[in-house]
Amino acid sequence: MALGPRLDLRQSQSLVMTPQLQQAIKLLAASNLEIEAFIGEALEANPLLEAGEVAREATPTEGEPDDVPREEFTADQLIAQGQGEAEAPLDIDSDAIDRDVDTGDAGTGFDESGDWAASGASYSLDDDLSPLDRATSELSLADHLEAQIGAVTQSAAELFIARHLIGLLDEAGYLAFDLRDIAADLGVDRQDVKAALKRVQSLDPSGVGARTLSECLEIQAREADRYDPCMQKLIANLDLLARGDIARLKRMCQVDDEDFADMLSELRGYDPKPGLALGSSTVGSVVPDVLVKSNAAGSWDISLNEATLPRLIVNRTYYVELRDGSPDKDAHNWLREKLSDANWLIKALDQRQKTILKTASEIVKRQDGFFRKGVSELKPLTLREVADSIDMHESTVSRVTSNKYLDCERGCFELKYFFTSGVARIGGSGDGEGASSEAIKSRIKALIDGEDPKKVLSDAKLVELLNEEGFDLARRTVAKYREAISIGSSAQRRRQKKLAAL
Repeated sequence: MALGPRLDLRQSQSLVMTPQLQQAIKLLAASNLEIEAFIGEALEANPLLEAGEVAREATPTEGEPDDVPREEFTADQLIAQGQGEAEAPLDIDSDAIDRDVDTGDAGTGFDESGDWAASGASYSLDDDLSPLDRATSELSLADHLEAQIGAVTQSAAELFIARHLIGLLDEAGYLAFDLRDIAADLGVDRQDVKAALKRVQSLDPSGVGARTLSECLEIQAREADRYDPCMQKLIANLDLLARGDIARLKRMCQVDDEDFADMLSELRGYDPKPGLALGSSTVGSVVPDVLVKSNAAGSWDISLNEATLPRLIVNRTYYVELRDGSPDKDAHNWLREKLSDANWLIKALDQRQKTILKTASEIVKRQDGFFRKGVSELKPLTLREVADSIDMHESTVSRVTSNKYLDCERGCFELKYFFTSGVARIGGSGDGEGASSEAIKSRIKALIDGEDPKKVLSDAKLVELLNEEGFDLARRTVAKYREAISIGSSAQRRRQKKLAAL
């Protein structure tokens, strides 16, 4: 057969991911804070965009291209129809879902019931400052130490080394580098580095600059003038304390029950992570995207937190001035392109808001029991179930619920929190109804919190109690859930309760 060029006509289907469609998908998955940053960049790049408030739907300016139907499409529909490539402007009412909302209180809770002394070097802590206090603290640990170090050093060389050491501390206040390596990097003697470290360890907060937990506690005990031989042996044997070997510790320390209880109480008063008392740049607060409040009718008011979202409008007066002020064809094409980009962005943001609100409303509807009675009423829910109910694709629901938070009377939760696997109930109807894994975890925690310190519940006993309540669970499943909520085994809890009773 002879080889040669020829022309063929073929018909095929393909998905065209235009820049506009990619932008719409990206905006759908972004959080409100990310959208705020994106809008700021868009305002700088497009002179026709303005942040403002309008209460009417903008009408096309005379001579403005308006040959595209004003239809609303979701990202799913655009993908299905291949209509992401249109460059014509799409005017919308940017005030369509604007409301006056109160941001409310994020109310995120943290469980700090663990006792760090019972877990040895696990570094659980009981701080006076909340995470939000640390996030809003204006003074960092390094700044706090820098302000003090000049008063305790004796030479410029020692001050230089001490400042270098301060820069190496982690946010908890620990030094995780070997002194030999530091000395080699600076080209100084190891003893000089050790002397400078002593200066750093003398600063406030007490315990900062330590290399281990034992050294951190030793520094605090010395400052409190409680570092006697007995306390020295106790701090040197934290591993025995973690295992709950109280009898051996008392023999090593040569103290009676009363003195040992006093030493343990003193030890618990020390801070295992002194650096966290100062501000940390890595800690941030959560800003909710959806607000849920109960109303007088007994239902729920669901709204978007638009306090973080400036609304965009197109400055049509400026558009007309620029269009009429320049006869250049390239300038007119540039203006049309910017107008198209502005309208498309406004359209994408509006559709994003509606999609988030629609998805959140369906979640609240399906998890009504949670909002009324708590986590025990949280039902199993999948992305597909919500997607089918609101007539969207499962991937769209996944994007909408990523990095989005819902604030309600029970706290602030990520939207993904409400999607959880289910556990069948004994004697259930088999219609898919059951308890969610989060509800099971909550029940396990409640049972353990209420256990008798002298009769700690084993995993087998927890299975028995949960089976009596109608939950069909295996022992390994209970163990998995218990570990997921950071609760130790029965042996570990027994040692902790024994220590707590001292």
